[in-house]
Amino acid sequence: MSENNRYDSTRDAWEDIWDGASIAVEMQAVNYRRARQQIEAYLPYLNKYDTILEAGSGLNAVVITLRRMGYSVIGMDYAQKALEVSKQHDASLPLLTGDVHALPHADNSLGAYLSFGVLEHFEQGMRDALAEAYRVVKKGGILVLTIPYPNIIWKIAQWRREQQGRSLIDEDFYESTYTRQQLIDEVTTVGFDVVKAIPISHSYTLWGLHPMFRGEGYYETNTFAELTADVLNVVMPWQFAHMTMVIARK
Repeated sequence: MSENNRYDSTRDAWEDIWDGASIAVEMQAVNYRRARQQIEAYLPYLNKYDTILEAGSGLNAVVITLRRMGYSVIGMDYAQKALEVSKQHDASLPLLTGDVHALPHADNSLGAYLSFGVLEHFEQGMRDALAEAYRVVKKGGILVLTIPYPNIIWKIAQWRREQQGRSLIDEDFYESTYTRQQLIDEVTTVGFDVVKAIPISHSYTLWGLHPMFRGEGYYETNTFAELTADVLNVVMPWQFAHMTMVIARK
């Protein structure tokens, strides 16, 4: 499948995903312990007086959460269905239909650019999208980026696919991973200065590993998973990290 076709098929897949999703469920998930920890990690870098963009905002659970906290956050996604569902929940939400490769914002106009599990879905890589983020963020502004990390579980899964003769790239839904250094290199190449790069969401790796780590809710991890994740974050911080969070400054 060509790169352009996979771009379109990935977009179509997101439309299908959001068509069957629930904001109520997403709002529950954004209050899970692992999600709260992520917000707490980048919140000190955001300014309530700046305009903040979440690029690839999905059902906008983060947008809603941060706006309730007093931050001026705009949501943007290329999946129209996600925005329609979000507007049905709250018609006052400031939402845009757009592509992360061509943002509808002026140069140096945003205080922060947030991207959570988005830029790994483009087969051409993230460089063009990051350059566009750099363009619209003002001097001193912040980039917050999370991308899947190729942890030990992911590597085992990829090895199994190879042994079975299966493609490592899904024909219809593109997704990639980046090591910590690869991600830092991408971010700094376009001009950002990395403030920190940290391993996050260890409990979600455990959720995928075995049912004994799962709670009753939507992708919910139980107390055992959270306690185990706390230990792993100390003794094996990268081996079981589900994602890397990069906080960078222009």
